[in-house]
Amino acid sequence: MDIARFTRPSASEWQIPATGRMRVPAILYGDEDLIRGLDDKVAEQAMNVATLPGIVKASYAMPDAHWGYGFPIGGVAAFDEAEGGVISAGGVGFDISCGVRALYTGLKTHDLEGRREALATALYHAIPAGLGSTGHIHLNARQMDEMLAGGAQWAVAQGYGNEADLERVEERGRMPGADPAKVSQHARKRQQDEMGTLGSGNHYLEVQRVAEIFDEDIAHRYGIQEDDVLISIHCGSRGLGHQIGMEFLKRMVLAAPGFGIELPDRELACAPIRSDLGRDYLGAMRAAINCALANRQIITHLARQAAQEVIPGITLPLFYDVSHNTCKEETHIVDGRERRLFVHRKGATRALGPGHEALPAAFREVGQPVLVGGSMGTSSHILAGTRESAHHAFSSACHGAGRAMSRSAAKKRWRGRDIVEELGRRGIVIRGHSLRGIAEEAPLAYKDVDQVVDSTDHAGLARKVARLEPLICIKG
Repeated sequence: MDIARFTRPSASEWQIPATGRMRVPAILYGDEDLIRGLDDKVAEQAMNVATLPGIVKASYAMPDAHWGYGFPIGGVAAFDEAEGGVISAGGVGFDISCGVRALYTGLKTHDLEGRREALATALYHAIPAGLGSTGHIHLNARQMDEMLAGGAQWAVAQGYGNEADLERVEERGRMPGADPAKVSQHARKRQQDEMGTLGSGNHYLEVQRVAEIFDEDIAHRYGIQEDDVLISIHCGSRGLGHQIGMEFLKRMVLAAPGFGIELPDRELACAPIRSDLGRDYLGAMRAAINCALANRQIITHLARQAAQEVIPGITLPLFYDVSHNTCKEETHIVDGRERRLFVHRKGATRALGPGHEALPAAFREVGQPVLVGGSMGTSSHILAGTRESAHHAFSSACHGAGRAMSRSAAKKRWRGRDIVEELGRRGIVIRGHSLRGIAEEAPLAYKDVDQVVDSTDHAGLARKVARLEPLICIKG
């Protein structure tokens, strides 16, 4: 990307002033190498988002940003309902509420000596993964409604976990305002057998070791130390979320002219928040958030059962669960006054700073854990939300490494079997349901996650706390 088009308010902030139909500037975060390496389409999409009605302050792109559908992946934008603000299905994404959940194990790396292969096999067989994967849970119509309304709270009530888990989940595991009636029968049918499954693509379950601590005080408050073993789960709302995204994008495209909305790109289809269509989407999207929260809760239960087969007595308490691909109604200070805004985070993670009332008591003094997943075979990170982030991008941070290469290009360049063997030589045990899927997720198909996290830290979006390295990776 040509950096001459930007002004540079700080070392990590790159701004395109509002021109033409843009209502606000577009702001990209990252170091110079990351920005130069971006596809021009990312800046174009961020500028297009800046034209939407009711947008506040700026259209943002996180350091892991890459080209997406409508919004860039890594895109953040907030809209004011009182000023004709819109909600966009493309601004949330298809895998609604995809997120990362981390579990404590109470183990050190040496505790897995002689057990790593057995643990990998147990987890692989316990948790269905792969394209179109289904599990052992079948939801009837009543159970589907209860799950879509209740989220992880519903899952815990069914015996998948415990009440203590809910204290460590955004919204205590249940997104208010969900309207199961707005979820189509097709979306329900796609999900009825998919609860407790990982899916495919970049979704995974990893056993990881804490390789490096950057902030001892926050790490202590988070309950992690160097060489601790954690388990991370990365997945979302599966077929239900995808179906909701597809259906509402089509409806929004057709309805836009009637709302007087001139779209710079059909993929930015949206509807006024105050419209019936906007409210219908909010109800369905919030139900999909609950679906994702319930799904990760069930996978947690399955992971606990599998781990206990190999390591009797292990409990795997929950550290934290945070979503990306959401739109949430939040209060933010803009130009010195409180405003109630609808914040879209597509491939971006909420990163609330110290003192925020929405945080669990255990983390309130130091800020929200931000769980940043790496690509297969590379580092993951734990960050902490900062007060400064609220002034930059509505308390948002990166969510992962961000793709540097398309899946089709990755498949042409690498063979899945070669990747498994290479990672095995590094001591990383891979269990995958598809060698083609492993090739698509090759580590070098992604940006350098350490560079992305450094840029996130330098920009003040979130603070580095710890770096994790994979020991076992279960892929779809």
